[in-house]
Amino acid sequence: MDNKFLSLFKVKKPIIGMIHLSGESEEEIEKRAFEELEIYQKEGVDGAIIEDYHGSKHNALSVLKQASRKNLEIILGLNLLSDPNASIIYASQLGAEFIQFDTIEEPYVNQADYLEQRTTFPEIAVLAGVAFKYLPPTGNSLDYDINNTIPRCDAIVTTGSGTGQETPLDKLKEFRRLMPNFPLIVGAGVNATNAFEQFKIVDAAIIGSYFKPNGNTTQKVDRQRVKSIIDIVKEVRRNIQ
Repeated sequence: MDNKFLSLFKVKKPIIGMIHLSGESEEEIEKRAFEELEIYQKEGVDGAIIEDYHGSKHNALSVLKQASRKNLEIILGLNLLSDPNASIIYASQLGAEFIQFDTIEEPYVNQADYLEQRTTFPEIAVLAGVAFKYLPPTGNSLDYDINNTIPRCDAIVTTGSGTGQETPLDKLKEFRRLMPNFPLIVGAGVNATNAFEQFKIVDAAIIGSYFKPNGNTTQKVDRQRVKSIIDIVKEVRRNIQ
């Protein structure tokens, strides 16, 4: 599958770890972010999204700027929950190679600004959510929402009902049926129990809470949890024809 997003990675079925920017102070937030990036890189995680989930926009941009200067092997992405309309611009300025949106629809993203930025910064790959956690239903058919989104992004991300909640296998299968030749990413709820079956369907996974003790996003990334997923995805890769 020749695609801007997937071509960023040297392997099939890339794993993307979340950096939630948790900590009691700005110094702790940044220190923990770089410790987690180091764990991800050493354990074989392929990409990382810097997200202002617990931290601020300032924290996210500061970490991204510093991380991009370290010449890490890991591919860096950005998700600005607090300012999605500026994501592409900041990504281009600060060294991210892709961005994630929970959705690219109004009112979350201004369409005119988004399309202009896509044209101005075509090198930035865009991951766009469809039927994404916490967002209300659009009222359209899933087929319509997928086909409406595909021309405006480089990969589609879907999830279950919430952070850390498993994305139903039947949901992933339906997405795959409706978009057989476009990158599909599972964006929540991947764990050591379901990873093998989910990776047989999807092209990549974004994993955050599972890498934390008890799925608590305020905690530090646990190296053993990261390793458990990497071992599974390596087995999936070995069996890809």
